[in-house]
Amino acid sequence: MRRVLGIDPGANATGYGVVEGIGDRLVAGQFGVIRAKDGQPLADRLLSIFEGLRGVIEAQRPHECAIEDVFNSKNPRSSLILGHARGAGILAAKSMGIPVFEYSPLEVKRAVVGYGRAEKQQVQVMVKLILGIDGRVAQDAADALAVAVCHLNTSYRGRL
Repeated sequence: MRRVLGIDPGANATGYGVVEGIGDRLVAGQFGVIRAKDGQPLADRLLSIFEGLRGVIEAQRPHECAIEDVFNSKNPRSSLILGHARGAGILAAKSMGIPVFEYSPLEVKRAVVGYGRAEKQQVQVMVKLILGIDGRVAQDAADALAVAVCHLNTSYRGRL
């Protein structure tokens, strides 16, 4: 059995999702979204991400962590802020001794939907089907679960 924490980083909403690989089955564990309070300074948002993910790691005890890589944004400031959020997630895992692997959005969509240019809603539907989840899953949490599924279903890529 392997337990993977998937992270979909964002400065205002960071999705997380734990997926267990048990034989050839994938099973969802805890998932959700860490949300920043309106108007919170970036440093406080990053601390919330770090502390929230450490809490998930303490509770779920994943063996590995998979995080979505930064996509090329038209706005350099947005890319920089997203990079800070990724850093908080990476640091949360590494500070707990968890190895971290990164996947591009294209790789994640291809692994879950079969098509690298899939829409977010398609990823959300497929994650629910793959993991047998009934009910609503927030988009950011579905994206994080997709990153974990990608990691469990593909060869290990770059390790941070």
